[in-house]
Amino acid sequence: MKKKTVLFLCTGNSARSQMAEALLRNKAADQFDVFSAGTSPEQVDVRTIEAITRFGIDAGDLVSKHLQTFAGKDFDYVITLCDKANNECRSYPGAGKQLAWDFPDPKNRAGEQPFFLTLHDINNRLTMFLLVEQQTTCLRPFELVPEAEAPEFKEVDPITFYKCLTDDIRLKTLMLTHYHGELCVCELMAALDEESQPKVSRNLALLKKANILSDRKHGQWVFYRINSNLPLWAKSVIAETTENNLGLIMPSLQQLHTMQNRPNKVSFCR
Repeated sequence: MKKKTVLFLCTGNSARSQMAEALLRNKAADQFDVFSAGTSPEQVDVRTIEAITRFGIDAGDLVSKHLQTFAGKDFDYVITLCDKANNECRSYPGAGKQLAWDFPDPKNRAGEQPFFLTLHDINNRLTMFLLVEQQTTCLRPFELVPEAEAPEFKEVDPITFYKCLTDDIRLKTLMLTHYHGELCVCELMAALDEESQPKVSRNLALLKKANILSDRKHGQWVFYRINSNLPLWAKSVIAETTENNLGLIMPSLQQLHTMQNRPNKVSFCR
């Protein structure tokens, strides 16, 4: 079987994308040819090497590369690991599928051992990625629309946040958007096998009111994603819930896989 190709993109290609490259090679080198690059590359951070080595993976061949190194090359998957890289390249030319993940920069992350914690988070996400993509290998390419200027962010109330997780539609919506990056109402209806658009829209409105989701409109479509300003503790809850309960949304991912006439999103790369 021909190996699939994966390109991880970040801003500096000095930490997160290097971690993802090393981890996926270690997990599935027999299935994937893995690469990483940066939109504004910097030297690989020595703390990145230390964290990867501590994880038991050889990091000796990791080199920072500019995105232009891969100009004209097609990839089965292009995965951005930070919002800045995602904003700079929302639809990579030649990408079979594009996913938008967002991990905090370990250089600015609070707490002890921020690089190792980031490595751990990326490792969990890649485990989920492999489980999903091995079962839904024909998902349509995911392209994001230009992000509108974000309104002033209001703090998330933890009681409201946890109440939002008690509803089946809202919880699965957060898990699905955590994986895909952004989805519209019709995609969520197909994924959740829900015929009532008002019902889905009401739950989306509650998640938006709670500042958990943000939205932006393009033409007749409104697209929803996890609010990028959501505090780390809340993002971690959504991530851990999704990554450790993948079976809960696997039928929804299959439903989305078979959906016809999914909305087109603006495609550009700068």
